[in-house]
Amino acid sequence: MSWGIVFLPLQMSWHPQYRSSKFRHVYGKAASKEKCYDCVPITRNVHDNHFCAVNPHFIAVVTECAGGGAFLVIPIHQTGKLDPHYPKICGHKGSVLDIKWNPFNDFVIASCSEDATVKIWDIPKHLLTRNVTSPKKELLGHVRRVGLIEWHPTANNILFSSGYDYKIMIWNLDTKEAVISNPVKILDAHKDVVLSMSFNTDGSLLATACRDRKIRLLDPRAGTVLQEASYKSHRVNKVLFLGNVKKLFSTGTSRWNNRQIALWDQNDLSVPLLEEDLDGSSGLLFPFYDSDTHMLYVVGKGDGNIRYYEISPEKPYLNYLMEYRSHLPQKGIGMMPKRGLEVSACEIFRFYKLIPTKSLIEPISMIVPRRSESYQEDIYPLTTGAQPALTAQEWLNGVNKGPLLVSLRPGSGAVNSLPQFLEPEPLMKTTDLSQHQGRGGRMPLEDMQKPSEIEDSRKQLKVEEKLPKNEQMCLSNGFDIFECPPPKTENELLQMFYRQQEEIRRLRELVNQRDIQIKQLELELRNLCMDTGSY
Repeated sequence: MSWGIVFLPLQMSWHPQYRSSKFRHVYGKAASKEKCYDCVPITRNVHDNHFCAVNPHFIAVVTECAGGGAFLVIPIHQTGKLDPHYPKICGHKGSVLDIKWNPFNDFVIASCSEDATVKIWDIPKHLLTRNVTSPKKELLGHVRRVGLIEWHPTANNILFSSGYDYKIMIWNLDTKEAVISNPVKILDAHKDVVLSMSFNTDGSLLATACRDRKIRLLDPRAGTVLQEASYKSHRVNKVLFLGNVKKLFSTGTSRWNNRQIALWDQNDLSVPLLEEDLDGSSGLLFPFYDSDTHMLYVVGKGDGNIRYYEISPEKPYLNYLMEYRSHLPQKGIGMMPKRGLEVSACEIFRFYKLIPTKSLIEPISMIVPRRSESYQEDIYPLTTGAQPALTAQEWLNGVNKGPLLVSLRPGSGAVNSLPQFLEPEPLMKTTDLSQHQGRGGRMPLEDMQKPSEIEDSRKQLKVEEKLPKNEQMCLSNGFDIFECPPPKTENELLQMFYRQQEEIRRLRELVNQRDIQIKQLELELRNLCMDTGSY
């Protein structure tokens, strides 16, 4: 009897779970004491809101105030100790519950209060010298306190407000009236208090989290509920659209009162794609999403932690990166728009942390570690600019359009946020948008938005072409290399050399921008060819 040994092929596939990501080593860096805002009387209200709003010019924070509600507006560079008699914005009769800057005008802010009103304020460009008590506009419509306000992301002067009367009201501020009593639309699809509101990229859809534990997806203009999630094991508090990836992210609590996060398919809210318990703390979780880097930040109220993740379109969808930890608990949080970041330091996000125990506002920068000090184009794609894509009436008439995109490269311009309306661009109706999305071979929505930026760049080119030729030749410091006398000393020669180097660098950047515009035009032409071919 002979024994035979049979060797079976060993089928083992070892795939290490390494992910190639530019943001694996992002870290949080707290500002030094001199760059913090000290002696700020931060509100002690227990309402679950950010209580802070930031733009590149100002930081606004809800403050303690006897006999009514008030908030402070501090110039962003005025750090250090705050004067105890610093002027306030104090026109509300009840506590201020939410404040939001107009995304298209850095000198206009909206506030809502327990007095059931929403007020719009003009902030002067110079320093405040006395309390501001008279708003630019007052919105009267809610019968109970107003807890949330949100500006529309692409349409100018459209504001959403949500109150404890279970109603969401849409306001058109493009009127001369100082007191507006009639909203253009009232959404009454909720049976309890709305805890959170979030728009998709072009503002055609609104996601809400309600105290009845349901997530709803609404068409804000029609007032209809498109999707509703009533998942029992996730009690939702905050909900957030994740840019263009057609997913929703929510934070809440589980059946066992653990803090929990969940990820949802925008087109199917019956069961979450992902559900994860974080810890047993009782504080709320505030989510923030950066659609440029696809990074998601989860900020805990009552603790000092900021967790951050990277979103991917395939499983596992949510990739944990790191956690910023601090022993100082935050009551609220503010977020700087991308156009206000310091790109020379590779800063990709900045929080403003409210620490009421120390009367302190502490900036926290999220930084990608890079050795080079030059502009890092791979971590700063085209981002949402400060110009509206639509007028209020165009959006109310059913037009959808993505945000106008700008470059964060220093010197590229087009990042100011004073309202400027140039000639109207060709717009896409809602019905056309749905047809385009249904076609094959189209670019994703992020690329579809670039033609609008192309239009914006064309307008800038027209403005540049109108300038006299000698003005176009001048450098930024006013020095013209073609009209000055030849250098006579070695020092003058060195100055001439450095200025010529600066001019060469500027021209190279200009050529790079033109190359990008050419590529964008080629993509636009290819899409137009696909459209005509599909017919």
